Amino acid sequence: MRLWCCQCQVDVEARLTNGAEVYPHRPDLHALPRWICDGCRNHVGTHHKTSDPTRPLGNIPSAEIRRARTAIHELIDPAWKSGRIRRRAIYAHLSATFAREYHTGEIKSIEEARAVYAAARDFIRSQN
Repeated sequence: MRLWCCQCQVDVEARLTNGAEVYPHRPDLHALPRWICDGCRNHVGTHHKTSDPTRPLGNIPSAEIRRARTAIHELIDPAWKSGRIRRRAIYAHLSATFAREYHTGEIKSIEEARAVYAAARDFIRSQN
């Protein structure tokens, strides 16, 4: 499958593997499918709990972008999980702000991640 690799900055022929290869120290993840870039060894998970269990969650992030995506979820998830803000409202705001359907797994650069974080932070603050 061809996927964008954020580290290599090109579409790569990603290889389907499993958690045993990328997380050898995590037996609980060994059976989960992952797409890996053999050039830089970065990887992305899949929608493994769906009818299309090998569909990638997005592009292949670098370690820095993976950390940034985690930070975005650490910001927005508590807001919607607490019921203060509807998840749909946060994602609709981000989609409108960036003029495309927003999905964290599609973030391709650290600059984009910073812009998303700032937009989400400002939206959440405006709802309090």
